[in-house]
Amino acid sequence: MYHILEARVREALRGFIRTKYGLEDVNVVTERPPRIAMGEVATPVCFELAKRLKRAPRQMAQEIVAEIGAVAGVARFEVAGGGYVNAYLDRAAFFNALTAPAAEEARAPASSKTIVEHTAINPNKAAHIGHLRNAVLGDTFVRLLRAAGQRVEVQNYIDNTGVQVADVVIGFLHLEKKTLAEVRALAAESFDPAQGKPRFDYYCWDLYARVTQWLEEDQSRNTLRAATLKAIEHGGSTEAEMGEAMATAIIHCHLRTMERLGIEYDALPRESEILHLKFWDTAFEQLKGRGAIHLASSGKNAGCWVMRTDSAGDARQPANADADAGDDEAKIIVRSNGTVTYVGKDIAYQLWKLGLLGKEFEWRAFHRHPSGDTVWVSCASGGDPAAPAFGGGEPVYTVIDSRQSYLQNVVAAGLRALGYKEQANHSVHFAYEMVALTPRCAEELGYPIAPEEAKKAYLEVSGRKGQGVKADDLLDRLEAAARAEVDARHPETPVAERRAIAHAIAIGALRFYLLKYTRNTVVAFDFKDALSFEGETGPYCQYAVVRARNIFRKYAEQQLAQAPEGTPRVMAAMGVETPAPDADAVKAILAAPDGDDLWELLLLAGSLETELQKALGAQEPAFVAKYAFQLAQAFSLFYHYHHILSEEDAARKALLLALTGILERQLTAALALLGIESPDKM
Repeated sequence: MYHILEARVREALRGFIRTKYGLEDVNVVTERPPRIAMGEVATPVCFELAKRLKRAPRQMAQEIVAEIGAVAGVARFEVAGGGYVNAYLDRAAFFNALTAPAAEEARAPASSKTIVEHTAINPNKAAHIGHLRNAVLGDTFVRLLRAAGQRVEVQNYIDNTGVQVADVVIGFLHLEKKTLAEVRALAAESFDPAQGKPRFDYYCWDLYARVTQWLEEDQSRNTLRAATLKAIEHGGSTEAEMGEAMATAIIHCHLRTMERLGIEYDALPRESEILHLKFWDTAFEQLKGRGAIHLASSGKNAGCWVMRTDSAGDARQPANADADAGDDEAKIIVRSNGTVTYVGKDIAYQLWKLGLLGKEFEWRAFHRHPSGDTVWVSCASGGDPAAPAFGGGEPVYTVIDSRQSYLQNVVAAGLRALGYKEQANHSVHFAYEMVALTPRCAEELGYPIAPEEAKKAYLEVSGRKGQGVKADDLLDRLEAAARAEVDARHPETPVAERRAIAHAIAIGALRFYLLKYTRNTVVAFDFKDALSFEGETGPYCQYAVVRARNIFRKYAEQQLAQAPEGTPRVMAAMGVETPAPDADAVKAILAAPDGDDLWELLLLAGSLETELQKALGAQEPAFVAKYAFQLAQAFSLFYHYHHILSEEDAARKALLLALTGILERQLTAALALLGIESPDKM
């Protein structure tokens, strides 16, 4: 609601300035004053007007306040300081707007499609906690974009021809001596936990660590890695078929893991099709034709196709393509053995995402999410003609950690070198820092901690070495801890309901913990901190919703106890009808200064859309997490200071009940934007 009124104030000021002073290009900036006594919306626009019209700012502010006229939802305008114009909102009207039945806000249909690519786990082992931060950030950003009316396509890029897949194929063929049929059988068996077989993604996790060590023991084995990688890229070999079987099975595992967190996708573009459908060949010819890359004939990159980048990330052709100087600035696009690097394939993929490649994938149905929506996977042939049209979006957000910033800059440089400067500007690297463990958390997971490590703020983990927290293990542990708490508090509640509540608490705890930190902050995960019902946590916010709903339950019981004998004994928790607050009473109770505390709470509750827009503008989901926590804190204070159900003044009681309903609804909506469910019990 606040964002609507703030926009009205800006529009009224723009209209007045246009009519009164004949100025069309004045930027009307508004802000929230530091104190409620100064109003709710303030603007310094008179200082800019004063410079242009050669008049005193305060004089112009007085003129505006005197002549601007009525604005719906605004009680009055006042002059402040040396030339600020402050707007005071109509408190009763604001309250009435928030208590009225929610209406869909009219939004113009999105003229373009936004693509968000996130998760992108190598399909060679189980997902780990670092992958969860990527997926949760990406999924939450998608929710924010959709809430703002954007048409969003969610992609999960599958690197099924990369080095990590090749390494596990080497492990199956050379360490375990398994045949293609045996690997397929192992993958199929692991889909059924009832058989007691080790999960396939867990099996590959351990095998990946073993083969990494095996390769490092003898550097000559790197030739085997290169040969296997080339065989997988070209297809039609045992290595390629084994890689395909392994990757497909693990993708299913990853999807089930992410579904536990409420994360779903629209499309799974695979790297194999980028190669087999000649996406890369097309991009390669374009890059060569524009002189964006060159074939190095000397130096450490001899035989490689490389791109040169300057400090701004723009590609440029070196004066001497054979020069060895500046090798450190050259990015290899195609290796000397003919295999394409990650960044080369990613340039082709980015061109497709932006609709600039002139080629398309075929698609087949791969998996059905719990929502009922189908996730489609790319294929080289035999696709479903009824499949949706994917790609061709702008802007494009790529969620990938900050350690990949240089490579993402090279991708953007490739776009610019091809003449797509505007599209490169709309290719956004949605970067974030890594997830680590607190020493306490690492010890709980059984990792040996040296005395000097115990003093550190966090400890890094390595999936390559087999060290880390598997995502499903983390979720299982969180759910078990939450279940123990729920069982102790609500032993009479049916088992299925207790399980659902524990799941909601565990997922809420994890998602909030991963979202409350800004993206440029390293997250040091800790079980105890994440699951705490106190402090800045998901369970604390969820519990505020539970408390609000309990007020209505108790009110329903109160009404039922007072009902005449013979009244049907039906009671609803949130559906109970509460008395409508008297209009005059609302105005009197919210009036300054005595009503300022309730008014500030109401104003905060009505600011969800404002925080949503701030989060999108800064590309920072943490803003919404911070808002949810602030609203939960504000409700907690409200809950303790106002004895709602024992309030004897009927008019005040009605208003307090209505305000409780507003807070419950807005906090539930804020948590939903974060992908967090609000259970009825905790």
